[in-house]
Amino acid sequence: MTYHPKSDFMRVMIERGFLADCTDYQGLDEALAKGVVPAYIGFDATAESLHVGSLIQIMMLRWLQKTGHKPLVLMGGGTTKVGDPSFRAEERPLLTPAQIDANIAGIRKVFAAYVSFGDGPTDALMLNNAEWLDGLNYLDFLRDIGRHFSVNRMLSFESVKSRLDREQSLSFLEFNYMILQAYDFLELHRRYGCLLQMGGSDQWGNIVNGIDLTRRVLDREIFGLTSHLLTTSDGRKMGKSMSGAVWLNPDMFSPYEFWQYWRNTTDADVGRFLKLYTELPVAECDRLGALEGAAINEAKIRLANEVTALAHGDDAAVAAEATAREVFERGGVGDDLPTLHLSVAELGEGISIAQLFVRSGLAKSGKDARRLIAEGGARVNDDLVTDAGLLFGAGELVEPVKLTAGRKRHALVVLG
Repeated sequence: MTYHPKSDFMRVMIERGFLADCTDYQGLDEALAKGVVPAYIGFDATAESLHVGSLIQIMMLRWLQKTGHKPLVLMGGGTTKVGDPSFRAEERPLLTPAQIDANIAGIRKVFAAYVSFGDGPTDALMLNNAEWLDGLNYLDFLRDIGRHFSVNRMLSFESVKSRLDREQSLSFLEFNYMILQAYDFLELHRRYGCLLQMGGSDQWGNIVNGIDLTRRVLDREIFGLTSHLLTTSDGRKMGKSMSGAVWLNPDMFSPYEFWQYWRNTTDADVGRFLKLYTELPVAECDRLGALEGAAINEAKIRLANEVTALAHGDDAAVAAEATAREVFERGGVGDDLPTLHLSVAELGEGISIAQLFVRSGLAKSGKDARRLIAEGGARVNDDLVTDAGLLFGAGELVEPVKLTAGRKRHALVVLG
């Protein structure tokens, strides 16, 4: 990227490695330099939390606000009833309105850590597209909006084409999704003066649709900007850990586990992740990312602390680091490890070590736990486990028991 931006927001997007593409660099940059720009990113309400795969978009909204603009967090209360077909092999399961509302409430808690909500010119708003989608009259919508869309063009979008090329079913319900998302941009411009939609690069076609529709209906110029779809240096998708999704809500993924996820970043990703997921100066991110040998571990701890402090607060980051040092450097159990509480009634005549690994989240299934044990990756109180049938009763759990999977994943089992 050789473009030299005038606005702070575009400079941050370029310098820190967010920017993948933009519909009009110069036009958007001039609008950002001129005054407050309302901008939105849409999030489907398919779970009670977002995971770290969405964190790059959340950080974009945070930087937008920090550089003097207005973030619009658009929850897809309406579009979640349809489901985004983008790059998916099958339809999403459909949720009830009550489930969708509960998910939106959970996601709002996530955003409260990253942006400030309120009524001021740069305060964030959380909006729900059900507000305008639920009451649409189908015939009016077809006549006023549907006529602006070419099916030939929609079939050429990569998100649709990839499904059809694999001869996988794409329902009419899902096909409508891109029209509804384009209509969101039009409505946000009408209602809130929104000038910019942002999203991952897989949303490019949907974003361009909204810009084209707004130009046709209102004769207004608006903008689109995408970020890279991020994978780790070893090709894994962001947002998954060995035990499942890395949720941003602490009720679904503990701050300690969250901290540990970032501490386990591969060496090659440290500098890049510091730029994207923290607010450390770019030069400091480059310096830390260039460290080698044992020194890179301190850079990883800095990354884990900074990202955890943003998501869960400074106290959670300090507690997580203290627990990690206790566990790894002194062999203790730590105070902040994920904990499995078992009652005497649950134990019955005993519970197998394999089941303890499953119940604590360190293994996905009994088969996974037995494989872990057979490969020498399971420990109890730092002692190697070789028998997957080893039983634990109340007597063995008088004191907390530390389980370890591999070298870096730990949990406690506590009676009561």
